[in-house]
Amino acid sequence: MIRYLLRRLGYGLLVLIGVNLFTFFLFFSVNTPDDMARLNIGGKRVTQEQIERWKSERGYDKPLVWDASAEGARKLTHTILWERSASLMVGDFGRSDARQAVNIGHEVKVRMGVSLQLAVPVFVLQVIVSVSFALLLVFFRNTAIDFWGVVLCVLMLSISSLFYIIVGQFFFSRLLRLVPINGYESGLDAVKFLVLPVLLSLLSRLGTEARLYRAMFLEEVGKDYVRTARAKGLSEQVVLFRHVLRNAAIPIITSAGSYLPYVFLGSLVFESFFGIPGLGAFIIDAIAGQDFAIVRTMVFLGAALYIASNALMDVAYTWVDPRVRLS
Repeated sequence: MIRYLLRRLGYGLLVLIGVNLFTFFLFFSVNTPDDMARLNIGGKRVTQEQIERWKSERGYDKPLVWDASAEGARKLTHTILWERSASLMVGDFGRSDARQAVNIGHEVKVRMGVSLQLAVPVFVLQVIVSVSFALLLVFFRNTAIDFWGVVLCVLMLSISSLFYIIVGQFFFSRLLRLVPINGYESGLDAVKFLVLPVLLSLLSRLGTEARLYRAMFLEEVGKDYVRTARAKGLSEQVVLFRHVLRNAAIPIITSAGSYLPYVFLGSLVFESFFGIPGLGAFIIDAIAGQDFAIVRTMVFLGAALYIASNALMDVAYTWVDPRVRLS
């Protein structure tokens, strides 16, 4: 397993380098440093002197990928590519382009904690509720409960998450005044601000996840080992929880593991609408302001988390199914 994980680490490193280079060249094929300076300085009349000063303060006055006037290794290191993108590989995220006082690494650490307060409950409850609801439908398969449960799942997955947010804010915050409509406070006071987005995020994904798990469980129910378990006299509850659920663990891990990067990076939509200062809102603000320093950092972190989540899923497969071997 160690050799396998080391090999995956090597592949992941190559992927991160590729993502980093692709993001860099894609961004600078659309925006030049002069364009970035004009956008961040603002105003109708921006002088060339202001543009040059802005670029000098942020290191964008250097050549893009190669400095022909430098000597030796500085031909490569005295460039925007090396100083603004290669530094990501050693965890140096630098400072925001729009606000030099903003240290991106510090913001990521602080905001990740806020995002986790929202995303972790959603992640845990999503798996528990979706699996439980799917097992309930399978237990009552070919009945009215199963039929109307599937109809409910289709309706829920057909509705945009924005609809849940708007209706939830209007009903629970405007009419009933049970929770604040948006905002955030640290400590235990955060609960009253997070309970509604957690509930609505859970509802917005429940239809998709429950319908997927129901299909997987139904496939397992028709297999020979399930019929053998029933022939031994085991009850339907024992068959579902002890046999079907255990053998469907791999696709459940795959579905849940694909959501892990979002657990750390935050929910873009929910954090923005509810005014939660997590990484999701951080990304939205950076995109709106075309802050390349923040955007490239978040793309890099997203790629790293995706690679890590896939490696964790592979390890988890070996825990739930002894037949799986990492080689």
